[in-house]
Amino acid sequence: MSNKSYLSVYAKSFNWAGYFLPNETFKKCSALYDFCRVADNIADDDGEIESKKKKFDQFVNDFNQKKFDDPIIKNMWSLIEEFQISLKIVQDLLIGIKSDIRDKVKLNSKKDLLVYSYRVAGTVGLMMAKILRVNKQSSLKSAIDLGIAMQLTNISRDVVEDLNFGRSYINLNFEEIKSTIKLSESYYENSFYSIKQIPFTFRFAILVARRVYRKIGYKIIKKQNLENYKKSGKIYVSNIEKINETLLSIFDLIKLSLISKNDDNIEHNHDLINEEINLNERI
Repeated sequence: MSNKSYLSVYAKSFNWAGYFLPNETFKKCSALYDFCRVADNIADDDGEIESKKKKFDQFVNDFNQKKFDDPIIKNMWSLIEEFQISLKIVQDLLIGIKSDIRDKVKLNSKKDLLVYSYRVAGTVGLMMAKILRVNKQSSLKSAIDLGIAMQLTNISRDVVEDLNFGRSYINLNFEEIKSTIKLSESYYENSFYSIKQIPFTFRFAILVARRVYRKIGYKIIKKQNLENYKKSGKIYVSNIEKINETLLSIFDLIKLSLISKNDDNIEHNHDLINEEINLNERI
């Protein structure tokens, strides 16, 4: 499968936003996504748990041993070296994905939810920010926030589907789903002003991705109750809605250009994560 195919099949919202990136930058972002997707596919594939664990461990070993006959691994190492991505970030990602390779997955606390969301998505936001040449520490923390926000959106959308895989990140309760979306909103808000630190040629694409993904949460809230939520199936953003969110992102771009506020004084909600993972060592 080509780079573009992975994005177009598995991440339509990101693929849409990718159209607003320069081609070379899009290819590098796609290479990062490919690595994440291949690892995640092992965890999500049908099959026996022990067989998936063995396959995942082999993938991790191939990565650690720099088996460059695999282009996915070769491209990932190129990104690590070019953008000085800490291996601790990659290890966090792989630990998070492997935690899903169990018969039953159950998160029991807000801390569990946030640590998991950091590992499987905050890490991706952080690595993506490095590819987009963000260097400011507070802005890199905000990139983690955007990744966490998007993962909380995913979890809120996929409760029924995840339960079918034996995974319970949050309970199948509409109040808890709404609460998780509300939590995601605080992380989306934290991510906004840091986008000023992204070079202008990349900025619009991130604003579009942020708006389009956030739209999923708004659509979930409109279901109003669990019955409607379950009937709706998996909630997507339509192409017409993507166009509308893209147009609204133009106003976000103008707003960022006009305001003087930055992300220096943002209170990042990382305390629970830092109890288990030292984020400063990753940035």
